[in-house]
Amino acid sequence: MKSAAEIRSIASQVRLAAFDVDGVMTDGKLYFSANGDELKGFNILDGLGLKLLQKSGVEVAFITGRNSPLTTKRANDLGIKHLIQGREDKKIALQELASTLDIPLGQTAYIGDDLPDLGAIKIAGLGITVANGYEFVKMHADWCSNKKGGDGAVREICDMILDAKGVKEQLLHAFL
Repeated sequence: MKSAAEIRSIASQVRLAAFDVDGVMTDGKLYFSANGDELKGFNILDGLGLKLLQKSGVEVAFITGRNSPLTTKRANDLGIKHLIQGREDKKIALQELASTLDIPLGQTAYIGDDLPDLGAIKIAGLGITVANGYEFVKMHADWCSNKKGGDGAVREICDMILDAKGVKEQLLHAFL
């Protein structure tokens, strides 16, 4: 892992933050109703963190290996314009998105929890995992949240980036 000073320096330059969904935005468990309908639990604190990140000018994306109408709804509810579903090749998906947005990979953050995320974590300027991430992924990430996916990790990550950019306090004080 990089030093706290290196993390802060890189985070201050992030222009694109791409998040895996299952295990990062959620607790990583798949829930199904008796009718076979998929259910997901999203943390409301995470949602506001993502909105604040967008308000600061950072592009936010979801890159997920699964296709889910619930993920589409969550992205729409949060105003997230960049939703990439059904992609196991997350490294390539991140490269394509960064290229489309004309953002150098060094100014991206990728947040994931498991092996399919590892390639994207390694090529992003700031590779992040969550407390409940797979141990091998933790070994290769630049930074790991204290909170688990689905339990405030995304908000913690957003706050860290916003703080490094020097805009967190201003955004928070707007609520007073």
